[in-house]
Amino acid sequence: MPSESFEGGDSFDSGESFEIWAPAAALVELVLADATLPMTRGGDGWWRAPRPGASGPLDYGFRVDGEGPFPDPRSRHQPNGVHGLSRTVESVEPLDARTGAGQSGSGHAWTGRLLAGSTIYELHLGTFTPEGTLDAAAGKLAHLASIGVDFVELLPVNAFNGSHNWGYDGVLWYAVHEDYGGPAAYRRFVEACHRAGIGVIQDVVYNHLGPSGNYLAKFGPYLSAAAGNTWGSSLNLDGPDSDEVRRYIIDNALMWLGDYQVDGLRLDAVHALHDERATHLLEELSIEVEALSAHVGRPLSLVAESDLNDPRLITPREAGGYGLTGQWSDDFHHAVHVALTGETTGYYADFEPLGALAKVLTHGFFHDGTFSSFRARTHGRPIDTERMPAWRLVVASQNHDQIGNRAIGDRLGAQLDLGQLAIAATLTLLGPFTPMLFMGEEWGARTPWQFFTSHPEPELGEATRKGRINEFARMGWDPALVPDPQDPATFIRSKLDWTEAVRPDNARLLAFYQALVELRRRRPEFTDPRLNRTAAHFDETGRWLRLCRGDTEILVNLGTEARQVPTDAPAVLASFAAAGEAVQGRDATEVLLAPHSVAVLGTP
Repeated sequence: MPSESFEGGDSFDSGESFEIWAPAAALVELVLADATLPMTRGGDGWWRAPRPGASGPLDYGFRVDGEGPFPDPRSRHQPNGVHGLSRTVESVEPLDARTGAGQSGSGHAWTGRLLAGSTIYELHLGTFTPEGTLDAAAGKLAHLASIGVDFVELLPVNAFNGSHNWGYDGVLWYAVHEDYGGPAAYRRFVEACHRAGIGVIQDVVYNHLGPSGNYLAKFGPYLSAAAGNTWGSSLNLDGPDSDEVRRYIIDNALMWLGDYQVDGLRLDAVHALHDERATHLLEELSIEVEALSAHVGRPLSLVAESDLNDPRLITPREAGGYGLTGQWSDDFHHAVHVALTGETTGYYADFEPLGALAKVLTHGFFHDGTFSSFRARTHGRPIDTERMPAWRLVVASQNHDQIGNRAIGDRLGAQLDLGQLAIAATLTLLGPFTPMLFMGEEWGARTPWQFFTSHPEPELGEATRKGRINEFARMGWDPALVPDPQDPATFIRSKLDWTEAVRPDNARLLAFYQALVELRRRRPEFTDPRLNRTAAHFDETGRWLRLCRGDTEILVNLGTEARQVPTDAPAVLASFAAAGEAVQGRDATEVLLAPHSVAVLGTP
């Protein structure tokens, strides 16, 4: 594509030449709609051709050693799908680097938002609204503001083959999927979020590419021949010519944060990044994003998903870490899920004791250098609870992975009563970590969120269907229950039903979420990130938990019978029970909690 700047504030396709990296090619040609032009090789492995004098967007591609034409690996727009020609993007007004305002002055002054103290809302554009578009999602921002959302986290939006999937099979990382609205709609969505006081975190996938439309290997050694992962070939991060591959990834990150003014990135499955260089890709990315943040004058966050339970990811570089802003803690989800559902199969087996939940709430990880029976080995490393702020851990009782990777994609709302859902909400929103909600959980949505694909290639669709069935058969699920991911009905079933939110029980739960958010904003102890000021007490037999946060206490009855729970707090600030009143009585040292209930107590 034309030469570009990723420093934030320059127009998308502002250069005077088309450029493509193809270091081993003998011949590269620029293919336009009405002409094919030769390109000139430079000593750096980049091929260049002057931009034609015609004004307006141009459709283009590249022919490499007689093959193609292929879309630009850095394409910003794929109006005809991932196999078609790329299109230049020239109609977007650049934003001012420091204010986020357009040159005409019509933009909204946005100064950014810190991850610390914030609440994240994870959503998938195709199933968040009936329309499944960026513009439709922007129409729901008032609802998100009403439940205290500080950041919207979008599942991947990069271009993939087909009309719908989760987004993790993207192949053109710089382009916004056309069915979501393309690059112009993405720009509108970010600006709408900022006008509503909400930041945007974009989920990006740098550990693999999808199975259809991946032409990177046609251009150069983007993929690693030595390393792969569960989902496909890994990127060449440490082999010969890997400098340009790393640049490809880092420039993509800076595009979202700079050109689109996104506020943070969620980095998918960083444990699958194979990088043995002295400076890990994540550390290099952290350095460059920090520099961009200083230039644009607003906070920029990098949040990693990792299966390693390794606090080195979020340890500052000055202390020998990678310097990322935050990382997911799946241990929180597992401990909450087991405590509420009683499921103990697979990796849930490690979290069966209620003490696992108590440890996660006070130490961040359950497996912190301890033995994991599921892995049959020691796993993780401890967090320094004296120094590491707990807001660096992003936690959720539900998310796309933990719902969608169940055989039938059932949410907690389909398994638990309202009291149990309220317990999950309270531990998530009022614990010491950065809370993340999954779309619809705030009203206890019962619509499933299933694994869905739309591969146009019949053989790929069949392989995906069989692979999904085999995966769950190995886990003991009945294959007959596993939905066909290629069936359009699987996708339609996964769309949120917004009429649920106004039904009496759902509206009651939604009001409780709003009350919890108000408490979180009003009382500083609920955003206090010091783990050494959080204490947990529990009774394994009685199935109750007491979480002390400063002068406030969260009392939880996970059992099916009323329980006496000790407390020193004088007044009930918020409460919720599956039925009736949560607090059924109290004396000077205890309260009687109803079954499946939660109460927040403190000084009024």
